[in-house]
Amino acid sequence: MLCFAVLAARQLWLQVVVAQQTAASPYNPRNALLSRYRGSIVARDDTVLARSTAHGRLYPLGPQLAQTVGYVSQRYGTSGLERAFDAELTAPVAGNDFMTQVRNLFGDASQPRGATIVTTIDPVVEETLYDALLPYERAAGVAIDPRTGEILAIASVPSFDPQSVDADFASLRDDPQSALLNRAIDGLYPPGSTFKIFTAASALEDGVVTPESTFVDPGFLDVGSAVIHDDEGEATGTQDLSGAFAESSNVDFAQIAMRLGPDRWLADAAKWRLGEPVGLELPAQTDRLPTRAELTPSVLAQLGFGQADLLVTPLRMALVAATIASGGVEPHPHLVRAIREPGGGQRELDPGAPLAQPISAQTADEVRTLMIAVVTRGTGTAAAIPGVTVAGKTGTATNPAGRSHAWFVAFAPAEAPRVAVAVVVENVGYGGAYAAPIARQVLRAALRRS
Repeated sequence: MLCFAVLAARQLWLQVVVAQQTAASPYNPRNALLSRYRGSIVARDDTVLARSTAHGRLYPLGPQLAQTVGYVSQRYGTSGLERAFDAELTAPVAGNDFMTQVRNLFGDASQPRGATIVTTIDPVVEETLYDALLPYERAAGVAIDPRTGEILAIASVPSFDPQSVDADFASLRDDPQSALLNRAIDGLYPPGSTFKIFTAASALEDGVVTPESTFVDPGFLDVGSAVIHDDEGEATGTQDLSGAFAESSNVDFAQIAMRLGPDRWLADAAKWRLGEPVGLELPAQTDRLPTRAELTPSVLAQLGFGQADLLVTPLRMALVAATIASGGVEPHPHLVRAIREPGGGQRELDPGAPLAQPISAQTADEVRTLMIAVVTRGTGTAAAIPGVTVAGKTGTATNPAGRSHAWFVAFAPAEAPRVAVAVVVENVGYGGAYAAPIARQVLRAALRRS
């Protein structure tokens, strides 16, 4: 009798007290068992990204969005949007209602369905981004609408097939290439010279430089324990701010960072919300910044061109570009537009207020001019699109683990931007040679769609 009472108490606890919590858990295998009633995930044009059938969960785009859309597995739970919106996607009360479970057992077609998640993804832009990244071992990119914060495309390679995650999970988990990692939002990289956008914007906003300021770059600069060099030993000589930016002089931007000083640099970073969550529906890594105690003169000088103790995600650099594109307003990034109820109603989701306004519209216009010069006559000419004014910035970020990471961030059309993009390709070399052509393809595809 005592054992029976203990079992009864345990069952009461599971069925009543923690039933809702258990049903909502991403590790609850019943969610996968009931996947035939799970709602769909669709793109902005209703292209299906994930749907359920009697034979399981299908992902028509396969590896293109695997880390972002995620997977549903009886053994390994859920990930990505499948996890973030599990409560909406799961059929109503399917996890803990006795009569619903009986109907499931007998395959009752009247079983309620889960809601449909309508994302911001544009399938054409997504395919363009993924296909352009695919030739490389490790790379990632994000395309965002700077006017709304909607993410049009997000991709990370290597990737995996979410439909075979049960069979492949062990090898994926142990894969040194980390195919399960969403490099677009979880990959942390030194941003290299793409971070000169932040340095230039902060210096202009704070009044420590003007567009007419001149700088002298003899090819090196001794700062404390470090000797600053340009890429491949170049020396850009005497340049105004536009020339220093277009030719991507590390020496000049080290001098600008030192004019800002450590306290002002940290204050400006806070205005841009660097190191803080961006509020995406999926968990994303936050930027890694040095502390005030770590901001020695040599570290501060290297931060001017995106090196030293600084790590960011491609999403963060897409937001930096989008901030310039939107006149100094940092948009709130989001992946989901609406939730479509099984009965036919649709609930539009609030995208959220802008994250910040770190700079004025005037400063944003001045930096926009600098970024246009990069593509017209500087290091980013490979991103040029005939008939379209592209604003961009290259980056070649050194790292101790091998060849430099290639970066490019951009937006277009520069006069009235509709898309901003950030691309990183790991361990390949020069940003203008590898990342800029990818960005050009994505910009062109997005402009044709908008």
